[in-house]
Amino acid sequence: MTHDAFLGGRVHIWQPRKGYRAATDPVWLAAACPAASGQSVLELGCGAGTALACLNARVAGLDLAGIEMQRDYAELARRNLPQGARVLEGDLSRMPPELRARRFDHVIANPPFYSAGQGIRPNDPGRETAHVEDTPLATWIDSGLRRVQDRGTFTMINRTDRLADILAPLQGRTGGVMILPLAARAGRAAERVIVQAIKGARAPLKLLPPMVVHEGDSHPGDVSHFSALASGVLREGACLSLAAI
Repeated sequence: MTHDAFLGGRVHIWQPRKGYRAATDPVWLAAACPAASGQSVLELGCGAGTALACLNARVAGLDLAGIEMQRDYAELARRNLPQGARVLEGDLSRMPPELRARRFDHVIANPPFYSAGQGIRPNDPGRETAHVEDTPLATWIDSGLRRVQDRGTFTMINRTDRLADILAPLQGRTGGVMILPLAARAGRAAERVIVQAIKGARAPLKLLPPMVVHEGDSHPGDVSHFSALASGVLREGACLSLAAI
């Protein structure tokens, strides 16, 4: 087990030394969630709770909840999150009654990046569950939209090549869809994408200019030079407001 710092040390997360380990994706996800104090947020597949913990560090007074199918990670999330947060074990296709009875202001998700049969399956069961989907991406989105209230937001981060799979289930149920590509460096293709949609809205889709994560063409030595905007998000816990881009 390791105790790792996020947001420049404002957040510390217990996570397995081996298996799935959170990196920057949950930090981007938390930054993009437009939650305000007093609102409720549900994370689907919350893992060790990194995204919710980062969101809690930026916005005080949130009603936080997470669902996680792996018991070990659910227990870690309970350890990492504030006392009032609720972390339930369960499958998205069989949502626990406590969650089925609720609607949230915001739902966030960082689903497995690879569909079944795609990519190389990790040897570690925790990594495999986190990276290779057993539940179709459309089910993740349907479950999220069922749990978010009207005019609430659904925010997801995933691989750019899954964008079509993300947009299809949103069609007809959401509007104001905003797509933010995350490019490692200027001039490179974006490998990650953040998608945010408003349930019940009718505003047109917006493809936003890419967020460039690193300055320069390569890392000089072992130093990672984040762009100013990326540094604000990853090191200082700044909000990444898609509506303001």
